[in-house]
Amino acid sequence: MSKDEYTKEDELKDAINNGDVEINQEEVKNTDEKEVTEPTSEELLQAEKDKYLRLFAEFENYKKRTTKERIELFKTANQEVMTVLLPILDDFERALTHIDDDKEAEELRKGVLLIYQKLLKTLEQKGLVAIEVKQGDDFDADTHDAITQIPAPSDDLKGKIIDCVEKGYKLGEKIIRHPKVVVGQA
Repeated sequence: MSKDEYTKEDELKDAINNGDVEINQEEVKNTDEKEVTEPTSEELLQAEKDKYLRLFAEFENYKKRTTKERIELFKTANQEVMTVLLPILDDFERALTHIDDDKEAEELRKGVLLIYQKLLKTLEQKGLVAIEVKQGDDFDADTHDAITQIPAPSDDLKGKIIDCVEKGYKLGEKIIRHPKVVVGQA
């Protein structure tokens, strides 16, 4: 803008502030035409390309997010069913230990063992894995659930697992039931 235009603008502002407003319509049209420039076709094309790329990226992120959510949903759905079936699995194990004591019930033992193995195999196919706990293993608070501490029978079992009261299970990488253990006092 030139020096004359600045003075015209200043005069117009002063006139508006003083109440002496006389607006020339041609001047208003000229200033409007100078300020408004239409974008070129290349600029419009670039803007549309940018809008398209952003929309495409947003859609790709949406697909990844929904896929991840679906996988998590399937994992948690199995977890609820597995958690409900674990006490039944424990009952089968207790029944098998009691049937072993009775020598006359060999046929009953075979039937219960067959059903137990079938249930266990089905649950393992769905991702259930028993957490192995042995006497003398190190106690890990993240993995094990200590239900009690007893005096260690020997010095090498101090702070270690003495007995496993209830088995623990993992579904995939997530622990759905911690093994309940007895730990030797240090």
